[in-house]
Amino acid sequence: MTQPRIRQGLVLGMSTLAFTVCFMVWMMFAVLGVPIKELLQLNETQFGLLAATPVLTGSLVRLPLGLLTDRFGGRIVFFLLMLACVLPLYLITYATAYWQFLVLGLFVGLAGGSFSVGIAYVAKWFDKENQGFAMGVFGAGNAGAAVTKFLAPALIALGTWHLVPKVFGAILFITALLFWFLTSENKAHRSAGGATLREQLRCLKDPAVWRYCQYYSIVFGGYVGLALWMTKYYVQEYGFSLQSAALLAACFSLPGGVLRAVGGWMSDRWGAQSVTWWVLWVSWICLFLLSYPQTQLQVMTVNGPLDLHIGLNPTLFTVLLFVMGIAFAFGKASVFKYIANDYPQNMGAVSGIVGLAGGLGGFVLPILFGALVDLTGVRSSCFMLMYGVVWVSLTWMYLSEIRKQPLLGHTAQRLQGE
Repeated sequence: MTQPRIRQGLVLGMSTLAFTVCFMVWMMFAVLGVPIKELLQLNETQFGLLAATPVLTGSLVRLPLGLLTDRFGGRIVFFLLMLACVLPLYLITYATAYWQFLVLGLFVGLAGGSFSVGIAYVAKWFDKENQGFAMGVFGAGNAGAAVTKFLAPALIALGTWHLVPKVFGAILFITALLFWFLTSENKAHRSAGGATLREQLRCLKDPAVWRYCQYYSIVFGGYVGLALWMTKYYVQEYGFSLQSAALLAACFSLPGGVLRAVGGWMSDRWGAQSVTWWVLWVSWICLFLLSYPQTQLQVMTVNGPLDLHIGLNPTLFTVLLFVMGIAFAFGKASVFKYIANDYPQNMGAVSGIVGLAGGLGGFVLPILFGALVDLTGVRSSCFMLMYGVVWVSLTWMYLSEIRKQPLLGHTAQRLQGE
């Protein structure tokens, strides 16, 4: 019994470490993009594209990597994926043109595909009663976004921005070696008989899969989009330095990653549906408050004009971000509890599909954030967009799940009575 538990612990621990480092690399341009924006004189939309480019490839490869994990096992796929990102990271130090950063960002973005590999690899090592917690612990690797905000500004302060990709590449290479030598593979976890691509993708016909994609595009896509955007938001909206802005932005990124394990435990205890429903409501309320722009009003009184300022100060703004980061952490875990319950034999494919949807949300949102700022000049327009998307998700969940459950239950009881 001891030996299997040790193997379980090593798989979970090393997979979580590897995913943390991969996510750290994936979110690198959230901080690195700020000095590059100044160097190349980029507008808001161009910055959004630069920050989001790694997210695009990290999203698109999640499905094929999930399929490969089902077929060949997570250990070898995870290891080779990390090695494939080391060279592009190092080459970023030689980039001088905008297009070069974009192209290398596409290759670095492969690191984002590590989620669909690791989540399927880890889940298969645990029984159903503990899967939610185990997947939550692994998903806590999202805290790599916060690690970036601590480490990258410090490296920039020590030298130049060129130091960031060099150090990140070295960390990723060492992590890949540790992962390979400390983990193991169980051939019984692979798809029996080598399922065909058509068989693996059959789950796309299930409407529930698309519903889970919608939920995940909020709790993960929104998390990625805002994690990429918040450092620059603090700099431009409140005038903080890069180092201070990154630390404040980590108040959203850190709980959004670390507390995912708590969300997994909650999903095991109270069910994925209940947790997801309340996560969306909390997010909707926070986004409503965050959406209000800094406003100057002049009110005519009997004593003459009175100037009023309405808007969130940095403290209240950060508190709301912190609360929403916690909600997103719980939601990321609850969505994958849905998947573990409904698709235990096809987790690689389904997690790849859902992860793809979430990642594409994280790619599109920063670009839309930048475009909205360029069009309206209102920085809080990013939260207005997110508010609308969450409202759509709440409505869809109510119509497809929440409303139907009591009605179906009542109908079933009445028919049994007859």
